[in-house]
Amino acid sequence: MIEVVPVTLREARAYVLKHHRHHLPPQGGLFAIAASDGTSIVGVVIVGRPVARLADNGWTVEVTRLASDGTGNVCSMLYAAAWRAAKAMGYRRLITYTLQTEPGTSLRAAGFKNLGEVTKRSWNTPSRPRIDKDERQVRFKWEVVT
Repeated sequence: MIEVVPVTLREARAYVLKHHRHHLPPQGGLFAIAASDGTSIVGVVIVGRPVARLADNGWTVEVTRLASDGTGNVCSMLYAAAWRAAKAMGYRRLITYTLQTEPGTSLRAAGFKNLGEVTKRSWNTPSRPRIDKDERQVRFKWEVVT
C-alpha cells in the first residue's frame, strides 16, 4: 500500500536528481511531499513559488518537480496531496506544466484542468543577458483552483 509521507526539500531534491527523466532539481521550494511503499520512497513532489513572475500573485503555487520510480498511481496521489497541502496553507491555485509528449493522465486524475499550450520563453533579455540551459518547446499548462 502506498501512503503519503513527509520529506525534507533536501531529500526530495536528491530523489529528483536520481529519478527525474529530463530535469535537474529546482533551486528551492516551499514544501515537498513523498510517497512511500512502507520501505522506501517511490515518488516526490516539490511545490514552490511560480517560475513565471506574472503568476506569482501570492495566491498561486507551482509544482516545480514531480518524480517517481514508476510505481502505479503515485503521480496522481502526489499531485492531489500537493493540492490539499497548498489549500490548507491558504493558496487558491496550483499550477504545473508538462511536455507536449506527456499525456497528463495523473493530472486529470488529481482534478487538474489543461489550460492549453504555452511556449517556453527565453530567459535571455537585453537588460539581463543569459544563456538558456534547455531548449524552448511547447508545453501544456495545468491548474487546479478553489
